[in-house]
Amino acid sequence: MADVIRVLLVDDDALVRAGLSMMLDGTGDIVVVAEAGDGREALTAASAHAPDLVLMDLQMPHVDGITATKRLRARPNPPEVIVLTTFDTDEHIVHALRAGAGGFLLKDTPPAEIADAVARVAAGTPILSPSVIRRLMDRTVTQTGAYERARTALAALTPREHEVAVAIANGHSNAEIARALLMSVTTVKSHVSSILTKLDLDNRTQIALLAHDADLV
Repeated sequence: MADVIRVLLVDDDALVRAGLSMMLDGTGDIVVVAEAGDGREALTAASAHAPDLVLMDLQMPHVDGITATKRLRARPNPPEVIVLTTFDTDEHIVHALRAGAGGFLLKDTPPAEIADAVARVAAGTPILSPSVIRRLMDRTVTQTGAYERARTALAALTPREHEVAVAIANGHSNAEIARALLMSVTTVKSHVSSILTKLDLDNRTQIALLAHDADLV
């Protein structure tokens, strides 16, 4: 029994939990020690049953899967977490991985591959669905291009204009920028106008987005 992987299933759909439990328990090397219907129950169940790994849904009531993952992974000797979801947006993927998930699988993943992922992640090997890997690759290429373009554009600004652009991206008003940078509101407005002209932008929101793309915020 020492080599058996103890799993906690977390999903707000009881039928999904039942199917996963039947499939995983049938492998012989994995045992489902507990189930939870949301992130809040997952935290309690993890304390009670000390699973080696948690299969975590994302969209759940009370406490969502990202939050639950982050809280679980912050514990001493935390369980590994595999996110198993129907949602594969860039935001969900990145947030799950940043929260500490060791795997990200879609619910249409074949049962044998889910069981294999459980074994691999429990052993410390990160696992991502092929479609997730492709999305992350595409996202990296897209972000790299946006980053380089934003950095090149912002290089046209003076140091003072650069400070104003970053302050705008941080959501500060002209009055707040004036106080922080020790200048008049009129001067701030002049800098904003100059930034818009130099960067061929239409409004402050576009300045903020450009600063975000350049990773200045």
